[in-house]
Amino acid sequence: MARFIQGGGDPLDVIRRLTAIASEDVGNADPRALPLVMAAWDAYLRLGDYEGQRAIAHAAIHLAVAPKSNAIDRAWHQAKAFAAGQPRLEVPTYLRNAPTKLMESLGHGQGYRYAHNEPHGYPAGSGHDCWPEELPRERFYRPTEFGQEKRYAQIMAWREQLDAEADEGGE
Repeated sequence: MARFIQGGGDPLDVIRRLTAIASEDVGNADPRALPLVMAAWDAYLRLGDYEGQRAIAHAAIHLAVAPKSNAIDRAWHQAKAFAAGQPRLEVPTYLRNAPTKLMESLGHGQGYRYAHNEPHGYPAGSGHDCWPEELPRERFYRPTEFGQEKRYAQIMAWREQLDAEADEGGE
């Protein structure tokens, strides 16, 4: 980074690349990385070149030592390929807003479960996860065991357990 800038390179090119690295290479292994890089970009623009370069260095060092995961990138590519091969489907009726009496009479919003009112803040059970019934189930995001993604994997497993328990209970 120092060599590039000393050679006349634009520090904004560096911060743009660091933004991509934060999202593509670090990802959810350290979800603080992307906001930190964006803050460094903002600091560079607000402070000017001389002091702002330190903010960029701050971000670069954080990314260099952060745990890495490309699980988001893999999931995104898989999800796009999956979506491209599927028919366009309507939004499920229970997820539709009902701002008019007509829409309400058509069933819009009926059966919607507000996560904040549910035990554990999660509407457990099949049919409440926004996945279209007409499509085969797929899981795109598979967290790694690195950094924060290890915790995400635990949360996902816990939710799967809640879903299974709710489905067994007939909910």
